[in-house]
Parts: sequence; C-alpha cells; structure tokens
Amino acid sequence: MQNFKFIDGSVTSPLGFTANGVCAGVKPSNTTKRDLAMIYCEKPCNAAAVFTKNLVKSSTILVSKKHLENGVAQAVIVNSGNANACNADGIEIAEKMCEIAAETLGVNADDVIVASTGVIGQPLPIEPIIKGAAALKGNLTKDGGTNAAEAIMTTDTVKKEWAVQMTLGGKTVTVGGIAKGSGMIHINMGTTLSFVTTDAAISSEMLSEALHEAVEVSYNMVSVDGDMSTNDTLAIMASGLAGNEMITEKNEDYKTFVEGITAAFKEVAKKLARDGEGATKLLVCKVNGAKTYGDAVVISKSVICSSLVKAAMFGADANCGRILCAVGYSGAEVDTDKIDVAYKSSKGEILVCKSGLGLAFDEDKAKEILLESEIEILITLGDGDGCAEAYGCDLTYDYVKINGDYRT
Repeated sequence: MQNFKFIDGSVTSPLGFTANGVCAGVKPSNTTKRDLAMIYCEKPCNAAAVFTKNLVKSSTILVSKKHLENGVAQAVIVNSGNANACNADGIEIAEKMCEIAAETLGVNADDVIVASTGVIGQPLPIEPIIKGAAALKGNLTKDGGTNAAEAIMTTDTVKKEWAVQMTLGGKTVTVGGIAKGSGMIHINMGTTLSFVTTDAAISSEMLSEALHEAVEVSYNMVSVDGDMSTNDTLAIMASGLAGNEMITEKNEDYKTFVEGITAAFKEVAKKLARDGEGATKLLVCKVNGAKTYGDAVVISKSVICSSLVKAAMFGADANCGRILCAVGYSGAEVDTDKIDVAYKSSKGEILVCKSGLGLAFDEDKAKEILLESEIEILITLGDGDGCAEAYGCDLTYDYVKINGDYRT
C-alpha cells in the first residue's frame, strides 16, 4: 500500500519555509527573467546534499560542502545565468553570496547553501547578487516557491516543483521541492540542481542516507545528452516542525520517508528527461529479467544514452537493431538469444524482437505508437530477476541549435 500522496505545492509547502525569486540581471542582457532565488527556514535545519561527480566542479559546490560538514543549514541562495565554475575568484564569489544571504536573512553565513547554474568559465559579477538580495529582503513568502523555481531555470521550458505528504509517527509530514535541468544532464552524476525541504524530524545522518537511496533509482537514472554538469547539487533541509519523533535509525518511519521522496524524485527525473533540450519525447527504458539489478541498470542506461536510439525515437523509427546494439555493448552479462524488445505508448504496444531476432511487424502501427510524446522501451531478458528503468529523451535538430549558440 502506498504510504504517501502527491499534493499541489512547492519548496515552501513544509512548515517553516519561505522562498522567492527575482530578476537580478546576472546576465547583462537579462532584464525580465527571474535569476536569483532564496529559500529560508525560520530555524536551523538538519541538512544533507549530493553533488556532481565531475572532477571539474563549480566553486559553489566546494563552499556548500564545507558549510554542510556539520549537517546544518538554514537557507539557500542560488542564481542562474552563470555557473561560477572555472573562475579564479569563484570561491570568493560563492562565499560572498553566502554572506549576502546571511545578512539579508539574519542567519549564519556558514548555514547557507549556495548554488549557481549557467555558462561555465565566465566571471560571476557580485553586483547583481547584491541588488537581487536587496529586492528579496522581506519578500520571502509561503507562495514564493514557484518564483524560486522559475529563477533557477536556464534552458528549461517548464518549472519543476512538487510536494508530497505522508504520516510519520501519527504526524502529517510534508516534503516539497524545486528542480532545474534540461541539458548537460547525465546519469550517475549526483543530480541536477534541486532543492528539497521537509518538516520531518530526521537526523542529518538519516537524511543523507535517505537522499542517497532515493537518488540512486531516480535522478541517477536520467540522461539527456551524456554530459555531466560541473554544478549538479541536490540539497535537502529538514525543519522538524511536523512534530514526529526524531528519525535516528532505519525504522518504519524512515522507510516511509524514503518511499515518499523516491516516488517524488522519480517523477522529477521524468520531468527532467521530458524537458531535455530540444526534446519532443520522454523515453522510459524498462529492463526485466536481467541477471542482476546492476546489469539491469547498466542496460537501461546504455539504451537511453544511445544517440542512435534517441535519433530513431525522434524519427518514430521502430529499429530494434539499435536497441539490441546498445544492450550488447552495455557491458552487462546477457544471453543474446533470449532478448525480447517491444515499444509501448498510449497508442498501444508492439513486439519488434523475439529471442534476439527481429520480427516482421506492422510498420504503420509501430509508427503510430512512436509518434506519441512518451515512449516505453521494454526489454525482457531471460537471465534472472534483475529489473530497472532509466529516463531519457529523443535527440532532435533543436538540441544542436540550442547548444550551438548557448553563450549568445
């Protein structure tokens, strides 16, 4: 039985949190788009985060990691339009952003999480941040989550925000979040840029454990373009204001909490993939019957990362050879004589490969299925009980257009 429910909400839905976003003009050409956000809690929170595994990291990650060493945070400041990565003064600017937020909110600068997203290798001017913080002062509200979600967008076409509720120890607990991501997204990266809040009472150690469990089967199963960002950050803060008994071990309340955030993260993962730069289709690759769970993960990732598969899905071409090829070079142990492949969408399902051999099928029916905006690639193996699913998108002409002139 499902122990949680999705509700209308955002990062401000849990008790104790407010937020907002404004146009600070981080990019000189920006005069209207929100590009600076703050999230604030009325009390210090237990906190945890995961970050990119790219060796080239934004200075904001180095600063946030340091600030989170004690497992406590009270606020987030984040800008879009500039990644503050590969800059000589990056650390200084990131620390200054935390100081600006601290002064604005009346908190300790060491309790501020900082993040940036945008162009890499260009200096981040501090003046717009100072101006934006002044505009945000006194204007953080319970309704400001949507503005904050908008402020962290870069090439995103839609805001990504969510909230879920569950019962822990007889108390109603809420978890809410915002995320951004459209390009430069690749699996096993940590995550994209995402900020999560909850009013659950949970220790920072258990919060970190829960975060890693949920990320592994959600965000880390997404790939848009195979490029791992320098800035990926997923941070979570827990106010404890829901009044449930503090979760300090992996008990039933912990399991319920993980179940709720995992379901939410999977929905966000799909939104990130669906909103891939230039994308027209969400691709969900579901693998069943792999020798192990690890093999299922490797295979599903291999398929949704294949440029040939992604291009075929854009063209609604039911070419099973591209799927089989991606399975074969995935590195997983597979009996190739037992591979079945099918495509599924709201228009139906069609089997295109049986026991490793291509089938004759109705090409018109297959095209009708693949013209839909959400496609499931179903791979059934005969090797064991391992199963996994990964999330990706099609590869379109617009992806090249967007990234060909990204800086301009």
